[in-house]
Amino acid sequence: QVQLVESGGGLVQAGGSLRLSCAASGRTVSNYTVGWFRQAPGTEREFVATINWNGAYTYYSDSVKGQGRFGISRDNAKNTVYLQMNSLKSEDTALYCCAADQNRRPWSDYRKVGAYNFWGQGTQVTVSS
Repeated sequence: QVQLVESGGGLVQAGGSLRLSCAASGRTVSNYTVGWFRQAPGTEREFVATINWNGAYTYYSDSVKGQGRFGISRDNAKNTVYLQMNSLKSEDTALYCCAADQNRRPWSDYRKVGAYNFWGQGTQVTVSS
């Protein structure tokens, strides 16, 4: 089993930055695809970004990829995936969760919640305007 623990969330002013971490334990995730999703109250879980096993491929939602606002990266030696968030907006306020999948699915599937087998509990990000 894989356990995922997110950290790095908090309260930040609009225009600020945060870096979220997704630390895996129980098993190495060096050959897993890992994604980030977010969910604001009263809304469905929304895809944010995903990264393949070696970091060669990344994919972002349209809402975060403009002007390089968000960046996903990984350090397989530390069994950790990161989400760097810049130029934060109030609409980025949400619970951010990471998820992992060990299969080899079509790349476009990884924007879907159902593509991931393991999920963390999430870390809250609140952006004040």
